[in-house]
Amino acid sequence: MDKRWRSQVTVAFLAVTVLVVVVMLSGTLQRSSRITLPSSEQTPGQTAVSGDALTVVEVMPETVQTAIATLSRPQEYRRTVTVEQLWTGGSGTYEIAAAVSGGWTRTDRTLASGRVRHALTDGETTYIWYDSETEVYTAPAGGISADDEQMIPTYEEILELPVEAIVSADYRTISGVNCIYVETAADPAGYVLRYWVSVDTGLLTVSERLLDGEPVYRMAALALDQDLPTAADFTLPDGTVLLEEE
Repeated sequence: MDKRWRSQVTVAFLAVTVLVVVVMLSGTLQRSSRITLPSSEQTPGQTAVSGDALTVVEVMPETVQTAIATLSRPQEYRRTVTVEQLWTGGSGTYEIAAAVSGGWTRTDRTLASGRVRHALTDGETTYIWYDSETEVYTAPAGGISADDEQMIPTYEEILELPVEAIVSADYRTISGVNCIYVETAADPAGYVLRYWVSVDTGLLTVSERLLDGEPVYRMAALALDQDLPTAADFTLPDGTVLLEEE
């Protein structure tokens, strides 16, 4: 009787032990499949903490597309983008005030002439007017995206590149902003693109375009404004409100 009882206890103990091991392994496998991006307080290569798991994230050309895919842009923000275009013997600088909300993007670009070009687009229709004029030009957006209106490259296009087109990728801090850095190989025309994408906001922070090793384009937008856009930002000169406040 004692032998039979001890055998039953032994079997039960082994069953419980196996169950505990399976649960632990299952949790480990699930945790290791996650990608955790560092916050702005962390330095490149630092261990990131997620729940009860520690995950060391390494970004390289082979993995950067997966890291970029985890980012998303905020639904509402306002910022100023500085764009510099360079050519042999000269350069030009533009400042673009950008406001984004509910699928709409507004840009106010100061031109070299001193005039201000205002544009509102939802990706389907674009409205353009200058200074305080009331006449508005309306046209299908076509292939001109909201990023084009801001004069910035669309960094999500990185996701469509073949891996061999990415020559460098890592974490870099620029002006206190922790970013994913990506550099492409030269395209058939000889252009190389460099991107710094904030891991906190999911927005392109800095970008450069180089031709034969020399910069021909730079953009920077290092901070978001504290004030969020309002319906007034998306109102045409005749009073038509394109974005209603909730």
